[in-house]
Amino acid sequence: MEEADGAFNAAAALVEGAQQVIRGKREFLELLCAALLAQGHVLLEDNPGLGKTTAAKTIAALIGKTDAYGAGEELIFKRIQFTSDLLPYDITGVDVFDPESHSFRFMPGPVLANIVLADEINRSTPKVQSALLEVMAERQITVGRTSHKPPAPFFVIATQNPIESEGTFPLPAAQLDRFMLRLSLGYPDRESEIALLNDNPAESTLVNLKPVISVEQFLLAQEKARNVFCHESLKEAIVDIALRTREHKAFLLGASPRAALQFLAVARAYAFLKGRSFVNDEDISLLAVPVLAHRIKLKDIRSDVKKIIREVCLARISSIKTDDAA
Repeated sequence: MEEADGAFNAAAALVEGAQQVIRGKREFLELLCAALLAQGHVLLEDNPGLGKTTAAKTIAALIGKTDAYGAGEELIFKRIQFTSDLLPYDITGVDVFDPESHSFRFMPGPVLANIVLADEINRSTPKVQSALLEVMAERQITVGRTSHKPPAPFFVIATQNPIESEGTFPLPAAQLDRFMLRLSLGYPDRESEIALLNDNPAESTLVNLKPVISVEQFLLAQEKARNVFCHESLKEAIVDIALRTREHKAFLLGASPRAALQFLAVARAYAFLKGRSFVNDEDISLLAVPVLAHRIKLKDIRSDVKKIIREVCLARISSIKTDDAA
């Protein structure tokens, strides 16, 4: 019990620490941290200048390495600026010939880090985007005949701007399906923006931010989050929601089985982060849109995918409550 409480306190400290920099966005930070606890990757889609890059840097700064790697050191954080001339080996790394040893030596790319920020991911070609697929799905890259694994923990946080289409390459469904959540920061409220003018935390606070959780504590929190109880009726609801997206007349492509697996994983992590040992129906309702919306293709692009998912989710959740009452 004490171990579980310690893991929860450490995970909660991550959200509290992030609020020092990303202010007025607690729900966003809770969802972001829940995805990381669930070992998922996150796509941040929002307008320019809202703090997407800052959010990724903040999380990296708050998780410190254990003594085995050097006390007080931060996680390995790498930022990849995706551009049209980027090549796959710029991400994964490449074998180079060493004239002294007369052999090839692997030069690791930036993807072999703990937290990888793929900035403006939709500005590179599909060939480069696909270089991330193996490491996101299998946590390894293959260069030549050799596989290389990134350190643990490992997360990809990708960003893209939805309003700029010139010079961009939309992510294919296979790539989008690798992201556990698609999140949006949104604009700050008036009070938060005034505070931002008086004290820009990205410049004043982020540079001095100290780790609040060690890698060992974070890995323990991940383990505890995986063991959060989820009632069979809620598991059935998750599957039924995914099934209904595949059958819905407005959707050309519905949610995959991977989506249902990740839905359950992040629901457990979110419940853990909220201090509960069980998943409830409100977790399912809150997470349905960020888990499913980016995985679905519409027949009519004018349709509101978020609204339809909410309706599908609420209809299924309501049936659970009705059955319980009966």
